Amino acid sequence: MVAFRNTDASGRTTGLLLRCVLYSLLALALIIIDKRYDQLGRIRRVLSIVAYPVQIAVASPFEGWDWFRESVTTRDALRADKSKLEAELRLAQFRLQRYEALEAETARLRGLRDSTVGITDRFIIGNVMDVDLDAFRERVLVDKGAQDGVFVGQAVLDGGGVVGQVASVGQLTSEVILLSDATHAIPVQINRNGLRTIAVGTGDMSRLKLPYLPTSADVVAGDLLVTSGLGGGFPAGYPVGTVAEVKRDPAQSLAEVDVKPAATLDRSRELMFVWMKPQPAATAASTTPTATPPAPAAAPKPKKTPTPPAARTNAE
Repeated sequence: MVAFRNTDASGRTTGLLLRCVLYSLLALALIIIDKRYDQLGRIRRVLSIVAYPVQIAVASPFEGWDWFRESVTTRDALRADKSKLEAELRLAQFRLQRYEALEAETARLRGLRDSTVGITDRFIIGNVMDVDLDAFRERVLVDKGAQDGVFVGQAVLDGGGVVGQVASVGQLTSEVILLSDATHAIPVQINRNGLRTIAVGTGDMSRLKLPYLPTSADVVAGDLLVTSGLGGGFPAGYPVGTVAEVKRDPAQSLAEVDVKPAATLDRSRELMFVWMKPQPAATAASTTPTATPPAPAAAPKPKKTPTPPAARTNAE
């Protein structure tokens, strides 16, 4: 209690404890009055208005620093998120391109499979390994050879139509001459009227020609050319191309007919080697046994007529 004692000029001792108790009771009374009657609310509101600028002035430096740090952190986070999203976008685009390529490849393979139904005996699919860069040769190298059963002259197709035929065969690879090669020719017929002719290459992958049609031939632009099957090199009924242009010169005996190939000669990556089914006539001829003609019946021997006795006597 010594700390709460004090001595004034008169010598009387005043206690700080008494004043502390009085102030505490006063504060408690004010709290009760404010709680019950809300008498100090107006004063508190006025004081809050007066103190608000002070609060702003005191809190502004700290709030400014927090805002700056958050802004810098947010910008860095946004940059990191942007880089991450860009990487994910590039990966997604790469995968999408791969999926599109796989989808296109599946469509091509399905087209190759569907185009052989009922016509070929069997087929295999090869991939183009190399393209001949010679301007006068339209040939490609494929990863199928003699070990796969490929032979010279074999028909080669893609999902659109006839591509060409095998020109030479190695053990593991083979060289395919395209329809557009200037030295290649294929027997065809016009699907509309059955007119047969020969399509030859021009050295241009986008154009064939029909050089042996007279000017009076029934051929018009848009006619579909299919293989005729003559010669046994190509199965009949496969698309070769579409007539693009027909020029008739009265002074010439032959028409100039340009054909757009049905196959994508400059873009095909998968080629199909086909084995044709045996022709029905040849099959029937080979399977039907030759009938042996029956042996001619022996002529009956004439019966000997007995001679009467009187005749024998006269003869004697």
